Amino acid sequence: MSTESLQAVRGMNDILPEEAERWLWFEAVVRDWLHSYGYRNIRMPLVEPTALFKRAIGEVTDIVEKEMYSFEDALNGDQLTLRPEGTASCVRAVLQHNLLYNSPQRLYYSGQMFRHERPQKGRYRQFHQVGVEALGFAGPDIDAEQILMCARLWKKLGIRDVTLQLNTLGDSASRQRHRVNLIAYFEQHLDVLDAEAKRRLHTNPLRILDSKNPAMQELIIAAPKLMDELDEAAISHFQSVQSILTQHGVTFEINPRLVRGLDYYNRTVFEWVTTRLGAQGTICAGGRYDGLIEQIGGKPAPATGFAMGVERLLALLQDDGVDFPREAMDVYVVHQGALAAPFAHQIAEQLRDANLRVVLHCGGGSFKSQMKKADASGANFAVVIGDDEVQANQVTLKPLRGGEQQRVAREALVGMIESLVASW
Repeated sequence: MSTESLQAVRGMNDILPEEAERWLWFEAVVRDWLHSYGYRNIRMPLVEPTALFKRAIGEVTDIVEKEMYSFEDALNGDQLTLRPEGTASCVRAVLQHNLLYNSPQRLYYSGQMFRHERPQKGRYRQFHQVGVEALGFAGPDIDAEQILMCARLWKKLGIRDVTLQLNTLGDSASRQRHRVNLIAYFEQHLDVLDAEAKRRLHTNPLRILDSKNPAMQELIIAAPKLMDELDEAAISHFQSVQSILTQHGVTFEINPRLVRGLDYYNRTVFEWVTTRLGAQGTICAGGRYDGLIEQIGGKPAPATGFAMGVERLLALLQDDGVDFPREAMDVYVVHQGALAAPFAHQIAEQLRDANLRVVLHCGGGSFKSQMKKADASGANFAVVIGDDEVQANQVTLKPLRGGEQQRVAREALVGMIESLVASW
């Protein structure tokens, strides 16, 4: 048997208890925020048919070509993939269960996503997202509301130094006209294009505009603009989104090179970005994807949504020194003696019946060593039980953050703790 120590898979990280407390706080804030806008939780599997992502995301995308964890089920031969993003899974679930039959849906989900990328700060192979989807809403008001939602969350969390970039991708006809012009333009400058751009030229030329290659920037800036091909309906939709944001004092920058990495977007697209996470500056991104529902096999329906990277947001909060309320234990139960052990279990359950958070000491040890653990636990009170207390049906209540200890009858214990807390 090998004695080599086993490590987590590269780019897939453990979240230890101290850090997990911050995650739990963050998740509670996010859940309350989403519920305040009428969004309901949906939970999809981690594993989906590979065909779902190929059809939804686009076969000529970095995610499908390079990053998906795909495999064949050895038991039945199915082609499966660990989900690399949540929108396609959410739309699949909505269609499978006919959720759009009666009314539009405001849905959210959270959890792990998987992409085989080079791990770096803010980018991991197993990462976590909160995804928000509004399905069945056609107007610009829902686009704007989702952006306003994000602005409210940043304020609620205390996140600073994030800016909003905005663009429109128009509709399919205008994108097709722009695609033809773009290919013709870049074909005239093949000597400037790098290998990646040449590979994309006839499959996904819009992504060339997103290249960070310094040698291509001048060429990209002069490329045909999608904005010049937009029809009146798309322009009006985009102007309405901007107007609502302006009315609410949300500042934004129009970025014509913002195209997003997934094929299913149309009309409004947006990103919230920061300069404080190095290359991985996007903390939240999304937009409208009116064609995706039909693309996956449903009747045509409008939809818009966004996703935010949990690790990146938590890194920003930590960088800012944003503190979060830790839930301290209320009581640590210390006990020693043959009679004390079963009595201590009863006392602990009595306190929990009163909705107090209680740690019952386990593993033995002297009163002195147990009291050290009680103090280190962060609890406000120690309840100390020896055989003498049991025989008197009492406990010793010792405040750990100042105050005198006292003997308390068992039936009066909860009331005494509540009285002491109220007097602080």
